[in-house]
Amino acid sequence: MSEQTRREMFCGIAAAMLSGTLLPAQQAEHIHHAVAEARANGKYAPKALTAHEYATLEHLSEIIIPGSAAAGAPAFIDFLCSVCDDMKDIFTGGIGWLDEQMGHRYQVAGFVDARPEQQTAMLDLIAYRKNASPELNPGIHFFDWARRMVVDGYYTSAAGFKEVGYMGNQGLSHFSVPQEPLQYALKRCPV
Repeated sequence: MSEQTRREMFCGIAAAMLSGTLLPAQQAEHIHHAVAEARANGKYAPKALTAHEYATLEHLSEIIIPGSAAAGAPAFIDFLCSVCDDMKDIFTGGIGWLDEQMGHRYQVAGFVDARPEQQTAMLDLIAYRKNASPELNPGIHFFDWARRMVVDGYYTSAAGFKEVGYMGNQGLSHFSVPQEPLQYALKRCPV
């Protein structure tokens, strides 16, 4: 596949994600493969985010899903940001907003420099739409994106597949319906 074709494919994936479309496992696999190629020579070098932004994203990822940084979720997000300017704007603007708010509230240089309880207090404000206000709306919008993208990045990685027991698309010689979920569904069925 030519580099231009790969770039167009990744840009299309990022555009689909921006429109709210779910990311099919096969497309996510292509992104994780590209990230794995980039990590082959050691630690992943950010392509779109600055070192500080990437460190903030790694830290935020670990708060959202422990183990997601090692699974490559931040690299997944950075890689998509490198092919989609709209997504990059969401993350660079959101991390900038988060750092600025942490500076105003706690007199620290940025989110990663704050104490864990300060980080938690800030995330408690922006994690819920019920806290919507002109002051918090940019943070709420950013955190919504960050949370969804970390989940996508983690649960489409090898570690995420393993956690949920995903076996991939393969033929089975025999399939039996698990009885526990079936019985649960039948008990709740109004018919």
